[in-house]
Amino acid sequence: MRYPLFPLAVILAAILNNGSYSYIQVFVGRGFDLISAPGWSATALLMLALGIIGSAIGQGITGLVRNYAIEFLAQRIERDARDELYVSLLGKSQTFHSRQRIGDIMARATNDVRMLNLMFSPGLMLITDSLMAIVVPVALIGQLRFELLLVPSIFIVLLAVTIADYNRRLKPVSMARREQFGAMNAGLAEAIAGIEVVKANAQERYEWDKFTQNARLFRDYFVRQGEIQARYWPMLVFSLAWAGGLLHAMLLWGAGSISLGQVVTFMGLMGTLRFPTFISIFSFNLVQLGVASAERILELINTETELDENETGIARPIRGEVVFENVHFGYDAQPVLKNISFTARPGETVAIVGHTGSGKTTLTQLINRIFDVNRGRVLVDGVDVRDWNLESLRSQISTIEQDVFLFSRTLAENIAFGCADADWEAIEQAAREAQAHEFITSFGDGYHTEVGERGVTLSGGQRQRIAIARAFLTNPRILILDDSTSAIDSATEDQIQRAMRRISSQRTT
Repeated sequence: MRYPLFPLAVILAAILNNGSYSYIQVFVGRGFDLISAPGWSATALLMLALGIIGSAIGQGITGLVRNYAIEFLAQRIERDARDELYVSLLGKSQTFHSRQRIGDIMARATNDVRMLNLMFSPGLMLITDSLMAIVVPVALIGQLRFELLLVPSIFIVLLAVTIADYNRRLKPVSMARREQFGAMNAGLAEAIAGIEVVKANAQERYEWDKFTQNARLFRDYFVRQGEIQARYWPMLVFSLAWAGGLLHAMLLWGAGSISLGQVVTFMGLMGTLRFPTFISIFSFNLVQLGVASAERILELINTETELDENETGIARPIRGEVVFENVHFGYDAQPVLKNISFTARPGETVAIVGHTGSGKTTLTQLINRIFDVNRGRVLVDGVDVRDWNLESLRSQISTIEQDVFLFSRTLAENIAFGCADADWEAIEQAAREAQAHEFITSFGDGYHTEVGERGVTLSGGQRQRIAIARAFLTNPRILILDDSTSAIDSATEDQIQRAMRRISSQRTT
């Protein structure tokens, strides 16, 4: 456990907090016994009043400590879970990401992680406090009079049984509710991401109906949860226990076994059991949702990456020789590449030609290990790519794809994405070589212009030139061009091609 002191502080503070509150009932009962006796002392009554005030102050201080400790713990757990999930997602293979829906991943990374916070604060805090609110008063009742434990003991057994049954019925509904939220979120994200296609094909009504169906299923799980909560019996059990306790105490008082003050103390301590009974329906619901969210998060984190980053592998500058030896690759059971062999020497330009869907892009993605081969080997400088340190290998390879992805950042940040320590002069020079400087400076903010999500404010040709500038800046030893000038006019393409020929003369392209 990363923060062992904070759970201990929560438990200790909860014990002291409930002890302080319970002793108020003890002092009140002693006050009744005091004034019932002849010749009672005002000084003694004042001391009892001071005891009540001291207990109230102690309750306030320990409550503050408890709340601070659990909130600190909850916030740290949420932060750590989010960090670990993000790091895990960055380390997953492309195969993993190809199988996932972005909306569902976002739901897990945001809402599910947030539920972990709520599971601890207030969920587990209330459960811990409720447990102490049962243990401490019952312990004091035992000290008061052993016979008085009869009704509280029966109540605790019945409460435990009803809570166990409640959790058993609530758990599958909580998991289904979290899963349905992920599905609903994934559908929404997909429709928004493809809004141009939706509008172009007049499918707004279809997407609306689809989202409405998911939203109704999500609502149904809420209704199902409400039905389970409606059949939650502990408050009825508490009312019966309180009435039974009063009857038992009055019988003992009538028999002369206990005093009036002990009756008042006992009923006051029985009254403290109402809070843990009432709050259990809320706290256990939060915990069940938190557990369901934790399972969804761990499902992503524990999924095998299918890709070894080989942190202890070879890490050195490469010359750029690429060799394919009898390479076979397929997606799941569908073969894409069969028995591919060729060599590209440093400084050479090799063209991969084939019809659409023949696996040209997939072939290039085997070099920087976006995917790993099923059979055969891909060698860089005579070393299997799987024996290279993955970060070292990828940092010396640059890919310019037809479908360019730009981040919602400035143009300068997008150009320098693969070379964070690049100075301004280098960024501008790369933009000039990619024939991007002219259109960049035409914007009001120049290189500081925000491009919008996925570069939506730029044309296809402008996005490709930014991607080319990014590749020029990283100065790679291996340059992969995947139809990278398809959206550029012929005059600009000619200028870019000349620049590419200059930088590719000492690189494998």
